[in-house]
Amino acid sequence: MDMRGSGTDGGWRLSRGEASLSDVHGTVDVARHSSKLRRIAAFAGPGYLVAVGYMDPGNWATSLAGGSKFGYALLAVALLSNLMAIVLQSLCARLAIASGRDLAQACRDAFPKWVAVPLWALAEIAIIATDIAEVIGTAIGLKLIFGIPLELGVLITALDVFIILYLQRLGFRWVEAFIITLLGVIALCFGIQIFLADPDWGGVIRGFLPSTEIVTDPEMLYLALGILGATVMPHNLYLHSGIVQTRKYGQTLPEKREALAFATVDSTVALTFALLINASILILAAAAFNGTGRTEVADLGEAHSLLAPLLGMAIAPTLFGIALLCCGLNSTVTATLAGQIVMEGFLKMKLQPWLRRLITRAIAIIPAGFVAIWYGDAGTAELLILTQVVLSLQLSFAVFPLVMFTASKAKMGELVAPRWLSAIAWAIAVAIAGLNVKLVMDFVLG
Repeated sequence: MDMRGSGTDGGWRLSRGEASLSDVHGTVDVARHSSKLRRIAAFAGPGYLVAVGYMDPGNWATSLAGGSKFGYALLAVALLSNLMAIVLQSLCARLAIASGRDLAQACRDAFPKWVAVPLWALAEIAIIATDIAEVIGTAIGLKLIFGIPLELGVLITALDVFIILYLQRLGFRWVEAFIITLLGVIALCFGIQIFLADPDWGGVIRGFLPSTEIVTDPEMLYLALGILGATVMPHNLYLHSGIVQTRKYGQTLPEKREALAFATVDSTVALTFALLINASILILAAAAFNGTGRTEVADLGEAHSLLAPLLGMAIAPTLFGIALLCCGLNSTVTATLAGQIVMEGFLKMKLQPWLRRLITRAIAIIPAGFVAIWYGDAGTAELLILTQVVLSLQLSFAVFPLVMFTASKAKMGELVAPRWLSAIAWAIAVAIAGLNVKLVMDFVLG
């Protein structure tokens, strides 16, 4: 057991304790004595697990609503959110490699209990909100492809725990391979649909330019924050700081510097891929729905049924359903890992992955099932968007500690974040907090 940072050494109040995700910690060899290309390839993987959280079913709901209502205008928010994500995820890798802690362990070891326990509770709320989105998205995907009723689909999602258990027994690289394969399927599905939709590429380019209307229009801001919450997700910050430690990168300063550089390349490339998927969802909604006068499409089921007549191809809705189901399956894997990191890191409480998964999924199934039974597709669409706004509101409680830790020389040593990077990160943290305050004020004031 590595007890670095015991007592007050290294700027931490408490010892680190057991390694993050101890069952897979340091199990992936990074081939330190091989070529640079092979070493980079050995670090490829964690970034794609993180990228999954940036294109989960909740993201689909907000992007579809934003694209159908406002056309290409919110592409700027997707781009800005992605740039924020690249900065924040690089800090997660920095924290993990420099301190040997994930974000949950860092909060526990740096803060008194009266601060750490509420942070744990907020992290759990974020994971539950994420899981509700995954339950609904997967259930809708099952309904669209196989005609399974929504209520039954919600219950079937509990069985995904067996996929996760099987993959973890094979090894962490198999988990990553599963995720990357499904991401490839999603990309292919959207590539075909974008080709069929034939969007206004001039409008797409203009959409990436920011507009003041995004902040001044309350409805647009609500959807923008939903996109932000669906893109930069609190559980992803905990997740990345844990799974990057699956690499066996060594403990010398040069080895850690190289590991940080390669981990940052991995997450940046993966998040750029995530931006392409997110932008594709919004572009598809803008071209297929907004361009034809259908400005109120936020329901995944409605979007599915409209694609065939609007795009003129019967395969379009099937591709949409397959991509949605793949997103749901991918997200269940990463949410389980994030939940394990949060519980073990904050509470030092170890649960079997299957038990942790079933507890989290049971909590998510109850509200999702109730809404599916009583309100149907329209209710689940509203619940999806609400979960993303909840995630956005929780985000600051993960971002501020992350930025604070990585800016501390006492805690990070030689791998402390450069001042320019910390300045950008603080600006991102303040911007997120400011947008959330405005959202709450607009909600309270009606």
